[in-house]
Amino acid sequence: MDFREQVIYQIYPKSFYDSNNDGIGDLPGIIAKIPYLTRLNIDMIWFNPFYVSPQNDNGYDISDYYAIDPKFGTMADFEELVRRLSAHNIGVMLDMVLNHCSTEHEWFQKAVAGDKKYQKFFYIREPKANGDLPNHWTSKFGGPAWSSFGDTGKYYLHLFDSSQADLDWHNPQVRQELFRVVNFWRQKGVKGFRFDVINVIGKDEKLQDAPAGIDNKTMYTDTPIVQQYLQELNQATFGQDKQIVTVGEMSSANIESSIMYTRADQHQLNMVFNFHHLKADYQNNQKWTKPLFDFSKLKKTLNTWQLRMNQEGGWNALFWNNHDQPWALSRFGDPINYREKSAEMLATSIHLLRGTPYIYQGEEIGMINPDYRTIEDYVDVETKNAYKKLLKEGCSKQQALAIIHERSRDNSRTPMHWDASPKAGFTKGQPWLRPTGQQQINVAAELAHGEIFNYYQKLIKLRKTYPVIVQGDYHPLNLDHPQVFAYVRKYQRQVLLVFNNFFAQQTVFKIPLLYQQQPAQVLISNYHLHLTTIPSKITLRPYEAVACLISN
Repeated sequence: MDFREQVIYQIYPKSFYDSNNDGIGDLPGIIAKIPYLTRLNIDMIWFNPFYVSPQNDNGYDISDYYAIDPKFGTMADFEELVRRLSAHNIGVMLDMVLNHCSTEHEWFQKAVAGDKKYQKFFYIREPKANGDLPNHWTSKFGGPAWSSFGDTGKYYLHLFDSSQADLDWHNPQVRQELFRVVNFWRQKGVKGFRFDVINVIGKDEKLQDAPAGIDNKTMYTDTPIVQQYLQELNQATFGQDKQIVTVGEMSSANIESSIMYTRADQHQLNMVFNFHHLKADYQNNQKWTKPLFDFSKLKKTLNTWQLRMNQEGGWNALFWNNHDQPWALSRFGDPINYREKSAEMLATSIHLLRGTPYIYQGEEIGMINPDYRTIEDYVDVETKNAYKKLLKEGCSKQQALAIIHERSRDNSRTPMHWDASPKAGFTKGQPWLRPTGQQQINVAAELAHGEIFNYYQKLIKLRKTYPVIVQGDYHPLNLDHPQVFAYVRKYQRQVLLVFNNFFAQQTVFKIPLLYQQQPAQVLISNYHLHLTTIPSKITLRPYEAVACLISN
């Protein structure tokens, strides 16, 4: 199946289902839930890392690329998982963290011990003549991007946590080692790869600071050599099998580079995750703030990426949620008064765009941010660093916690709610992260009498039924409407009109004359709207979503 036709589900293994009651989700737990997964009719599952790791960044600090962390199971469990999913025509997509490795990895340990070969695997630099750090780059988790390299007096680069040493892709030996990792998992039957922060692998060799007034991110993000490295990676690994699906996580990516990363004639990746639309509720582009979301910014960002990728041959990965984001339903919907309707509207708005949709575990039952009351409830390293920084900047504990409550990555990492029991049916042990709200929101209740799961099933079925959803061009409709994100998809003789009201107030949307009075059918509606022709205007109720196919 072509990657454009697929719907991909994301599992955060640590939080999906715990089979041995140690409080941590595991691979046998995922196997046990395959019957649930098959009900959605998804095509592939992206798994967050379950390799051997000290877990300083929840598995994105890998100390052995070739082994399953015993916390999650064994290699035999993984092979069984691949077999069982394959029997249901569900492919496995693994997370490849190739920008950095754990400081506990044998490569880094050998480097610290003085092995010159492995010292060239990392960015190890002398301090400046005045004793300052090699440059002024900052870690994405806060603080300097440099830490002391053993007792050598030198420093090593880490764009993320200090336990995640950046690998030097300029070294051909590093690239060959990483290509070997990808091919190892290909031989295990893996059919997809998600490449973590892959657009920062092309750092400026001199590691210089950016000129005054320019963000240092420009020195290591979307540099031209990234495309060369991705072409090498493609040729040496997954490009040998055209059925493999690839997606790059692009940190602060620009649209021009993302087009090139995903154009078929460039032989790099199938699609990219970009995060610009998820900054619509950032104040002054800063994550650790708490404004209401800017709807105009949100839809104009989505629109720009849709248009440019459409016009220039790129391809988007479509998503609202993942393991690094607070729940979209808590950000852009109304989890209190219109949880079901706003969840369905958000799903409609993203699934019917041009691109490949991703569903994050729990999204399909309408999960929302947890009700945590103290900083001790949180585990995430980024969150704890941000809390300290907010206090240092003058926030009270209450103010800092309110921001953390909205922004923490732990919001979406809470255990999957399987039932209404105190531990949410996730474990009989002590869950690694405390679930909240499972009394109202859980799989058992959703399958028994809910509507969100069923709505996702319908959206997935539509993608497999109507070529316009997969193949169609994208065009916006009245982008300046204060409440509605509307667009049209066109393919051959099929025309699909999509309307999404992002607010709790009823509103009217005027439909362009071109489409009025055309015979039509409603493909999906979260209020069960019935139409036989396209009207001159449509009244949309709170968080209403509707998609109409014009019958030519």
